[in-house]
Amino acid sequence: MDNPIQEILEKQLLTVAKAMEDKLDEEIASLEKPDEDDLEVLRERRLQQMKKMAEKRKRWMSQGHGEYSEIPSEKDFFAAVKASERVVCHFYRENWPCKVMDKHMSILAKQHIETRFVKIQAEKSPFLAERLKIVVLPTLALIKNTKVDDYVVGFNELGGKDDFSTEDLEERLARAQVIHYEGESSLKPKSTTQTRRSVRQSAASDSDSE
Repeated sequence: MDNPIQEILEKQLLTVAKAMEDKLDEEIASLEKPDEDDLEVLRERRLQQMKKMAEKRKRWMSQGHGEYSEIPSEKDFFAAVKASERVVCHFYRENWPCKVMDKHMSILAKQHIETRFVKIQAEKSPFLAERLKIVVLPTLALIKNTKVDDYVVGFNELGGKDDFSTEDLEERLARAQVIHYEGESSLKPKSTTQTRRSVRQSAASDSDSE
């Protein structure tokens, strides 16, 4: 049986390759009289870009990207955050709202392998819950470069109900720039300054437990 994760990876690589080919065609069209040297330079540039992207994706997959997984301990949380540039961590308990979030996280993990999607049980992670002031569940901690940059607390930002769409969550994560997204909603800088918390140390900060 084929590996579904590998199939997703191959499809995404084909998408990237097609985008690069289209860009190459645009650059060739912009040249008034392209000669063979110009074309060769452009082709070599695209080849190197595709090679780098393939290497990145291979590394991401080896780090657990592409699937939604559970972190068994606080120690493993720190290791995961250190290994990946972008992490979305779902602090959960066994209840219906958290299961709803699980469903959407599972879908997005496959669509955005540039980001690692994980979950950790809040009640078994007292140090993290206290340090990051996790009160309302579910809460998503949006982590970039080992720092919690933003939070999605409950469903308030997703319509206030449990029937929000995966696209609603995807756009919210895109606004936080924790995933790469080129949908109808363009990425916009956050309108408010977010207080960053290092996952290694506490900091006096605003309350996110509303």
